[in-house]
Amino acid sequence: MDTAQRILDVAERLVQTQGFNGFSYADISAELDITKASLHYHFATKAALGSALITRYCAEFRHALQGVDVSAADAREKLRRYAGLYAEVLRQHRMCLCGMLAADYTTLPTLMRSGVKEFFDLNESWLAQIFEEGRKQGVLRFRGPPLDSARLLLGSLEGAMLVARSYGDPERFTSAAQRLLAEVSGSRKKRAGRTDRRLGR
Repeated sequence: MDTAQRILDVAERLVQTQGFNGFSYADISAELDITKASLHYHFATKAALGSALITRYCAEFRHALQGVDVSAADAREKLRRYAGLYAEVLRQHRMCLCGMLAADYTTLPTLMRSGVKEFFDLNESWLAQIFEEGRKQGVLRFRGPPLDSARLLLGSLEGAMLVARSYGDPERFTSAAQRLLAEVSGSRKKRAGRTDRRLGR
């Protein structure tokens, strides 16, 4: 693994656990046992590092969404696997990278702000397509435009992660996500007996 990727890996973990303003180049330098000059060679500024982190994270998340599209049987299963992506991050004692950056939004460099929005736009667009797909398949039910439901689900999952992190209890997120997905289930029968499935497992 080249030095730039090692730097990004460490920085990503630090952002996901401490926030963008919670670490410095000195922290990365000490962990990787490299000089600050080497860090600045690869990423001239912390803003450049942050932008590279967002770009990589968006690319990886887009790839994950493509995997969900290919492997899931229907829209309802796609939403379950989508929530599972967040659950897996939380189980690693981390938060969504862009969710953490959103908390620091007002202090972020302009370029990073646009990157954070692009991540959420990506998620909202994909989710809106899945909600529309689910409505046509008859496996999802919701009122209003698909984009409204997409935004509600995205915001609810990000918020559920924050609350679960506060309590150090990933099951709080799992429970909230299961309830959210049950609310848009296309079946008119009660599905309470099925909501104990573990997200992402």
